[in-house]
This record gives sequence, structure tokens and C-alpha cells, in this order.
Amino acid sequence: MHSALSTDYNFRIHYNETGAVWKLSSYFLEHIPFHEESLTFFCIGTDRSTGDALGPLTGSHLAESLLFPFPVVGTLEKPLHALNLQQQLDERLAMDPATFIVAIDACLGKSDSIGQLLFHRGPLLPGKAVGKQLPPVGDLSIKGVVNISGFMEQAVLQSTRLHIPFEMSRVISRSLQLAYGRFKTGNEQLSR
Repeated sequence: MHSALSTDYNFRIHYNETGAVWKLSSYFLEHIPFHEESLTFFCIGTDRSTGDALGPLTGSHLAESLLFPFPVVGTLEKPLHALNLQQQLDERLAMDPATFIVAIDACLGKSDSIGQLLFHRGPLLPGKAVGKQLPPVGDLSIKGVVNISGFMEQAVLQSTRLHIPFEMSRVISRSLQLAYGRFKTGNEQLSR
């Protein structure tokens, strides 16, 4: 969980915008190297806070998909959070220092930004919104604005309706699966 303030975003879209899944899959096709074998998805957050559940929800959707072959770190069953993030990051980079990491996390923002999915090249800073010092994670960052920032962030996260992170996680996971499917189809057509 981090703050959405003061970062430049390459792309943003509201999760329930018409055609969001297709538009996101096009963005992912352009920015995620699906051809790389060393591609990993870090889905950051905890199932103990409804507002911070975006990452684990997305991770669970991806991990359950038989058509999504990439490693997913962080699910509802095994969350990736402040206590194990550094260890998981170290282990992944020790196994493959060149791995491309897509980091997914919830964030807080302005009231008119709730429901926005934000993307940028480079790492995100998990825990920033609640004052935690955690390592930067990711070559590509996907963030979902789940509630407002500026006051009592922990309480805001605890009282966030689960509906918003749940719906956002479905859009993100469907978009990633569609992007990979489109990548595979494109490659099969190119090889004929």
C-alpha cells in the first residue's frame, strides 16, 4: 500500500470504463516482455485489510488460471507483505537476477481517483502510504486507488469496501491473461 500522490503515470484507466480489459491488455502487450521466461508477478498486500487486498486478490486470480504460466508471488493463501517482501525479493533475484518483475499493489489517492488503475515503468514503493520503509519493487508498476489518502490511512484501509479491490483485481487479472493470450496468438501467426 502506498500513496498515489507525486508520481508520473504512463497510463491510467478506471476499472469499470467501457473496454477497460481490452485497453489494459493492449498496454500490457506493449510494456510486459511476455517472451521472457524470467517474468514474475509480485502481488503485494494482505488479506487482513480489505483496502490492501488488491495484490493478493489479483495474485490468486492469476495463480488459479491454467492459461497463465508465469510465477506469481502473493496470493490470498500466501500474501506478500511487509514482513516477507524483502526475503521474497532476495530469493527471486538470487534465482534469476535478470527477472522482469511486474509489481501490483493497492494505493490511496484523491477521492475522484478512487477506482483508477495507474501504471508506470519502474518500481513502486510498498507501504509508503502508511509510513513503512520497504524496498522498491518492480520493473513495471500496477497500482489501484482503493480509497482516499490524507488522514488515518490505516483506518481508511481497514474500512475500505472489499468490492472495489475485488473488481479491480478481476480487471487486472483478466487483462493480463488476455494480453498473454494475444501475445501467444500473435506469435503463432508469425511463425506460420
